[in-house]
Amino acid sequence: MRFSFVLSALIVLSVLTSHTADKPNVIFILADDLGYSDLGCYGGDIETPNLDSLAKNGLRFTQFYNTARCWPTRGALMSGYYAQQIHRDELPGLGGGGQGVRPQWARLLPEFLKPAGYRSYHSGKWHIDGKVIDAGFDRSLDMKNQGNFFTSKGNSINDVPVTPPADEKGYYATIATADHAIDCLKDHAANHASQPFFHYIPFIAPHFPLHALPQDIAKYRDKYLAGWDKLRESRFANMRAAGIVYGELSALEREVGPPYAFPEAMKILGPGEVNRPLPWSELTDEQRRFQATKMAIHAAMVDRTDLEIGRILAQLKTMGAFENTLIFFASDNGASAEIMVRNGGHDPKAEPGSAETYLCLGPGFSSAANTPHRRHKTWVHEGGISTPLIAHWPKGITAKSELRRTPAHVIDIVPTVLELAGVVKPKEWKGEPIPEAPGRSLVPAFAKDETIARDSLWWLHEGNRAVRVGDWKLVAAKGDAWELYDLKNDRAEQHNLATELPAKAKELEQVWQKQTDDFSELAKKTMANQPKGGAKGKGKAKKK
Repeated sequence: MRFSFVLSALIVLSVLTSHTADKPNVIFILADDLGYSDLGCYGGDIETPNLDSLAKNGLRFTQFYNTARCWPTRGALMSGYYAQQIHRDELPGLGGGGQGVRPQWARLLPEFLKPAGYRSYHSGKWHIDGKVIDAGFDRSLDMKNQGNFFTSKGNSINDVPVTPPADEKGYYATIATADHAIDCLKDHAANHASQPFFHYIPFIAPHFPLHALPQDIAKYRDKYLAGWDKLRESRFANMRAAGIVYGELSALEREVGPPYAFPEAMKILGPGEVNRPLPWSELTDEQRRFQATKMAIHAAMVDRTDLEIGRILAQLKTMGAFENTLIFFASDNGASAEIMVRNGGHDPKAEPGSAETYLCLGPGFSSAANTPHRRHKTWVHEGGISTPLIAHWPKGITAKSELRRTPAHVIDIVPTVLELAGVVKPKEWKGEPIPEAPGRSLVPAFAKDETIARDSLWWLHEGNRAVRVGDWKLVAAKGDAWELYDLKNDRAEQHNLATELPAKAKELEQVWQKQTDDFSELAKKTMANQPKGGAKGKGKAKKK
């Protein structure tokens, strides 16, 4: 009898210990302004061997979405809610946006993971309201300086501002982000090896200003002289051959330039700058050289990000954590058509890509980066909201080099991680009800290529609006009429069916409006508790 009791106790203890040990570590790597086709494993020409290896030994999602902009994507990613539900993007007449403050119940992922034994780390850009450590992270490097990749000035460690050395040299933000991530991992292995970890690594590359190391730029200096037309065709052919996309390549919209006009910047940047995606043959030799150089710097920034990710992967292997770490990689929005000059300004005589320059990719090569889609960052056409999503987890994902075609969104990451961690979100937070989150766990898609059931996916940013129900998408740029697309056959949004199928367009418009109305009602209920100047106001976020 006693032996039986002891044996039962040992079995229970073994099961509990095994359950704790089996909880995966999770790393979410986020790029900034990366285009849908920029990675090698998504049809691109930039050298990304480390990410390509993760894709080869894991999954690539082909219809994964963000919110079209930096701060709403980050709020949605870390909370599991649409940004408008938590005051992190504007609703009609209600403000919110980049200066909005989350309701008390809108906790971020680390706070829910902590009771399950997880330690959480943050290395890179933040751009969410509040302090990082207060959001449940144990350590943080906050890359607040997003205007100069060559200095640490303005950044914070654990929410404390750093003081750069007076003779600061050799600093590069992408490398510094990886250095901090690796230091966190080393510390975890040395002092917290019995606990699982969550590590959020949002690089600021390849966001403008286009700053890169000279040796990285040299690899691509002359690679893009054939122009964005040829690059789009080449990438599209690669993507079709890999089964990533189907249908047509979108036509270049030569009348669509940057989302914000800065005529003074065009004067500063000089005659080589072009603010429309004109046919390459219409550009002057000076313009072709200038544009190709900008794309070379963009490529160098992506290349360097991949190299630094490789160092992080090497550390995971060294500490024996690689096999049971679920690694995600995505981008916060599509590539950017923006052209501006700010921060330290731009010296036309300085070497392109150096600290003295301030260059942006612009609409020509942004169109190529977003191949095969239309539009760019800030728009909610496919070019603005489509991102690669790589998922790699040797212990939990047996599929190798497979595609997953289910439509999915950054709001799905929180429920995915919580399911794998064995965490059930509470119904209340400090006595305040927690609204039901809209995301869906992607765990079923890890096993096979199946569509995750959901009612709809919804977008709104700066008046640009869209909704997707099944394979149907209704979308409109600010001030424009609704357009209707069958994404099953027309992912590039080339054949507007709104006039042909008015009943379907009306049906989706009603879905979009109801979602918008529901979010507005929720916002009205929670705005009363917001600090003045936060979500109660209509404060416009800085254009980042």
